[in-house]
Amino acid sequence: MWAVHQLYNTLVEVDKDLHIVPSIARSWDISDDRLTYTFHLRPDVIFHDDAAFTNARGRQLIANDVVYSFRRIIDKATASPGAWIFNGKIDSVNGLKAVDDSTFQLKLIRPYIPILGILSMQYCSIIPKEAVEKYGVDFRQHPVGTGPFAFVAWEEGQALILKENKNYFERDSAGNRLPYLEGIKVSFYDSKATEFLLFRQRQLEFINDIESSFKDEVLTKNAELRKEWEGKIVLQTHPYLNIEYLGILVDSSNGLVKNSPVRQKKIRQAINYGFDRRKMVLYLRNSLGIPAESGFVPAGLPSFDSSKVKGYSYNPVKCKQLLAEAGFPDGKGLTPIKLLTIPIYSDLAEFIAKQLEEVGIPIHVDVVQKSLLLELTANSRALFFRGSWIADYPDAENYLSVFYSKNPAPPNYTRYKNPVFDALFEKALAETNDTLRYKLYQQADQVMINDAPVVPLWYDEVIHLVQPNVKGFDPNSLNLLELRRTRIER
Repeated sequence: MWAVHQLYNTLVEVDKDLHIVPSIARSWDISDDRLTYTFHLRPDVIFHDDAAFTNARGRQLIANDVVYSFRRIIDKATASPGAWIFNGKIDSVNGLKAVDDSTFQLKLIRPYIPILGILSMQYCSIIPKEAVEKYGVDFRQHPVGTGPFAFVAWEEGQALILKENKNYFERDSAGNRLPYLEGIKVSFYDSKATEFLLFRQRQLEFINDIESSFKDEVLTKNAELRKEWEGKIVLQTHPYLNIEYLGILVDSSNGLVKNSPVRQKKIRQAINYGFDRRKMVLYLRNSLGIPAESGFVPAGLPSFDSSKVKGYSYNPVKCKQLLAEAGFPDGKGLTPIKLLTIPIYSDLAEFIAKQLEEVGIPIHVDVVQKSLLLELTANSRALFFRGSWIADYPDAENYLSVFYSKNPAPPNYTRYKNPVFDALFEKALAETNDTLRYKLYQQADQVMINDAPVVPLWYDEVIHLVQPNVKGFDPNSLNLLELRRTRIER
């Protein structure tokens, strides 16, 4: 999503204070019944120059481009993993309409309060039909958008090069055209240790997160920069709307579940009680993040309230009690449970496995590549797996949609289904009063967390290491890479 955010724009976007603000749409109107949203588009948004256009010159973005982009998401032939975002929300007949070149209209089936947040998602980036038709399946390697940077080259696994879009529509407060940077080079390394070494040699301006073996060298246990690094690098930390968790497949019709002890709620709850999140965050994360002892909705969202949603904290006595009640006293008779994770989280998985084994729950950690894990979870072939959910927009609905039974995988990787949860979720979506909607979100979160289809680990923080000469590069709660106003001092 970092690269997409540089290449494309959406109708609206989320600012640093988590408010929905204009982007391609300079303004919008909402009908009294909250079913019709009318967007008034900027007249100065131009697609990147590309061979797909006449004379290879980018053309003006119009309302028909918005209609085309959204229909393409829904089109089954596209097979977009984001097709679910409009499920049951958009009027299938008159839902997407270009009133004229500068006016786009969206019609809903029923009021849906988070719809503007949905429209800020990268899935809703506006693209030109000409480029999709010219490049076909190779469109992924020839992206054409309206964003602050334009595509130059991409050698997969090596580097991605973007250049300044000289026709970009945004300006700073002094009237200077954005962006300030002439271009971006994104490097791809399998090893975060390699990244860190290159950063130390000043070959990289910024890296995200720190390889675990270097954390103690750079950070204190209180997540502060060690004195020997002060002045040499800049540490940026910021609350991040992301939850790290372990997911548990709970579809009782799936053969993996039928033959596993995790089909029992008490076993899933025992896993949640069986390890120390606080110790894990302190020693393995150097205090970066908040132990997730509430629900799935993370700290940082306005509806978050740990006093209203009670999750799990380390309680080996309660864990053993639940194991006994499930028919496995002290874990006797429990078959080993395979936990799938990716290499950069292997230390965390081993920590959890070791603590769970101490209370009688045998865990086998299986480290696989991220692409394989994504494939397995999307196809319901992973029983117990490491996952994360980053907010696409700042509303608890985005997190709770992960457990809505009418959603496919993604986002419902656990295949969780509970009619009580669904009813609370649906009621919340129709509620216009924020206070009442937050209460419904909290009730739904509590229902789900009691059923324990997930094991929340921690509510995250952004960690950036930045060279001191990089200015105007600020982290944000969605951890979108924001480069429009970034400068490099030479």
